[in-house]
Amino acid sequence: MDAVGRQAIASSPDDLERAVRAVVAAGRQVQDEDLARNVRMAELGAAWIARATGKTSGLRILTVCNTGSLATSGLGTALGVITHLHNQGQLDRAFYTQTAPYHQGSRLTALELLTLRVPATLLADTMVGSLFQHKQIDALVVGADRVAANGDTANKVGTYNAAVLARRHGVKVVVVAPETTVDLDTADGSL
Repeated sequence: MDAVGRQAIASSPDDLERAVRAVVAAGRQVQDEDLARNVRMAELGAAWIARATGKTSGLRILTVCNTGSLATSGLGTALGVITHLHNQGQLDRAFYTQTAPYHQGSRLTALELLTLRVPATLLADTMVGSLFQHKQIDALVVGADRVAANGDTANKVGTYNAAVLARRHGVKVVVVAPETTVDLDTADGSL
């Protein structure tokens, strides 16, 4: 966007309105592209869950952190999958963690799920093991802050615990992230 604005100003230094229009148009294009990618990721994630679980209805999904429209353009990544499942009538209930220490889940994810009228339950981060033990959870769906070349995924602290517990309880795990999150220059997540 910066380059678009600089180019517009350079070509017409006395027409700032033109530069502003160019930057706004570029921003809208980025937003539209991001939304289209989010919609596609939601469709693919929902299809993957159906294949992995053998279920197309009554799904119970857990997510960690906020990965919805407040984090992306209009739909979200992991929360986009949950929204898609809800809109298709395939979701029974979404579960989401508070996501300490900043509580993105209990503040942002809660707002989004309530606004969308998605049936959902908030959990303390430490309740994930009990949830997997006592409730039928079909999948853990998370976003990512970074994905290394070998597939190691970095996300909020609670994501690791949830993924380990999911594996222990046979719960399917899917990471929903755009290709811009993949860092091929980082071999693995060992830092």
